[in-house]
Amino acid sequence: MRNFGIMMTLLATSSLVSAASAESSLPIVDEPLELTIHLHWDLAQGYEEDYPVEQKARELTGIHLIDKTAGPNSQNSLEAINLLLAQGDMPDIVGGLVIKNTVNEYGPQGAFMPLNDLIDAHAPNIKALLDARPDIRKAITAYDGNIYYVPYVPDGKYGRAYYVRQDWLDRLGLERPDTVTELYDVLVAFRDGDPNGNGVKDEIPFFARDWEEAVRLVTLWDGRTSGSDTYHDFIVDDGRVVHPYAQETYRDGLSEVARWYEEGLIDKEVFTRGRSARDALLSADLGGMTHDWFASTSGYNSTLSGEIEGFNFVPFLPPKSISGKRIEEHSRIPVKPDGWAISFKNEHPVETIKYFDFWFTEQGKLLSNFGVEGEFWDMIDGEPVFKPEVLNSSEPVNVQLRQAGAQIKKGFPQDFRYEWQWTAEEAREGIALYDTHDLLVDQFLGVALTKDEQAIFDRYWPPTQVYMLERQQAWLLGTGDVKADWDDYIEALQSRGYDEVMTVMNAAYKRQYD
Repeated sequence: MRNFGIMMTLLATSSLVSAASAESSLPIVDEPLELTIHLHWDLAQGYEEDYPVEQKARELTGIHLIDKTAGPNSQNSLEAINLLLAQGDMPDIVGGLVIKNTVNEYGPQGAFMPLNDLIDAHAPNIKALLDARPDIRKAITAYDGNIYYVPYVPDGKYGRAYYVRQDWLDRLGLERPDTVTELYDVLVAFRDGDPNGNGVKDEIPFFARDWEEAVRLVTLWDGRTSGSDTYHDFIVDDGRVVHPYAQETYRDGLSEVARWYEEGLIDKEVFTRGRSARDALLSADLGGMTHDWFASTSGYNSTLSGEIEGFNFVPFLPPKSISGKRIEEHSRIPVKPDGWAISFKNEHPVETIKYFDFWFTEQGKLLSNFGVEGEFWDMIDGEPVFKPEVLNSSEPVNVQLRQAGAQIKKGFPQDFRYEWQWTAEEAREGIALYDTHDLLVDQFLGVALTKDEQAIFDRYWPPTQVYMLERQQAWLLGTGDVKADWDDYIEALQSRGYDEVMTVMNAAYKRQYD
């Protein structure tokens, strides 16, 4: 009951607004209707027509989605959608990962249909969400005032958390670190105190699957690394858009992180070890601390406690920064740039927007979040509950769902209840702990640039960001000194067009959110 209460509190404060669902009249069409779709994302380069979720949706709506994804051999969704546009042979629906900028750029040019009137007239559930959440409406609106895509709307608050080996702390007689100074002392003790007890100085105090998580340690010196759940994104500081890598707090923080790296407190292979780091280092009893996802990271206690005596990897509060601030920079963004749009070639826009709206009804939300009822879950006391064979499978629940066509990158509202069910007890307690503090920072939801603004952005920003990341990695690896090099670095950013980019970003931000 305690955990259920925690979950209900989190859902009540999450980004997803539970408006009264106006169920669609089903089926949407009297005769089966086929609509072609481009759906490209990082984990699937195409739409599987035999997804169980697709088959059920066909049965309910009468609408059949037929795969017509461009770039099926590419892992890059932006490349795939650009290829689609270049080919000119547009499907009825264009969806997938990070489509927002593309549809908001080419929608006003006629490549995608404006959805405002269609939503008002034929999509009561999408309209209810946008009316209740003006921030989401603003975030997805293009510069001409039109909406061109229906977004994927995440649910929940927290994503990543700090994790530490409690069994190592206990062996060394240490408390969980509460400040950046205490954190440094703990990492030094992990490096020098032989907490794994093998007599070899082989411990790696801090590790990360994504090297950006090592950079994120600059927050402990009041720096920032991103304003959203996407790495290296812009931030809003005192009402203005800036980039975190051009701020002096970032400079000071990166100088300290580079020192920690040189001292062996951060994995020397953080840039090369990659996504296997968590598996490899924890299973070998070598890793001491990380910053990673709540649900998946806590799962290691059940898998490794029988292999490593006393193994206990627990979440703890973000340490207070050098100025006493305690923040969690990463959280679940209220709305994603992922989703789907209606192309200008679509001859059935009313039926299509009704189909989009179906996924925002209670029936559609359950199908897109939990899969097919009776196969993946049952309704018990008014709650969707995964079957034991789903929860106890060797395959992670989210992987099983994606393989069935649920939790894929289309426009739908996520339901955090799906994740809570397979979140380990340690993670649930950690989420409750995080929720007792005001840790989250405001998120940058992106801007919609005009054609001229986009041209300036495209000209200057890509090489500027490349330069930022090159210098960042060089400083961390000890090539140069960020403080000594700072003035030259800022001058180089300006010569690459940083100020021009900030001008158009702020013009767009003011137009969109003021």
